Amino acid sequence: MPNHRSRSGKFLVSGVSSDAHTWNLVFLQLMLEERGHEVVNLGACVPDEVIVERCLEVRPDVLVISTVNGHGHLDGLRLVRALRARPDLAGLRVVIGGKLGVRGGAESHGEALVAAGYDAVFESEDGLEEFGDFLRELRPRRRAPVGSAA
Repeated sequence: MPNHRSRSGKFLVSGVSSDAHTWNLVFLQLMLEERGHEVVNLGACVPDEVIVERCLEVRPDVLVISTVNGHGHLDGLRLVRALRARPDLAGLRVVIGGKLGVRGGAESHGEALVAAGYDAVFESEDGLEEFGDFLRELRPRRRAPVGSAA
């Protein structure tokens, strides 16, 4: 049972528009809740514009994108560009992980995804452990008020 007094962040968890997998999202939600975070799980096959709208409504500390269908690098690039095009989401931490390409570990998409605007990319076999490290090191980030250009 989560310790509600130690809530340290609000997370929005989502799959990309082309990925119908859900167990990865449920797992991440439970992992985050066990660490005392508040989680809103958007589910699978979420269109980019819905993710952007929900980020504006929920105002999470971190948006976590998880994908396992192998097309996450394509959908992820498009999504982060849409997010970063919104000045009111400039301070939002956005991370992505999972199977980002169809060739697994034989190809890396991390550099391109970070260059496009992700704060972290978790694509290696140790991605879940690296995500745990990210959570342990997570510090509050000061965000600009809604509607202001940061």
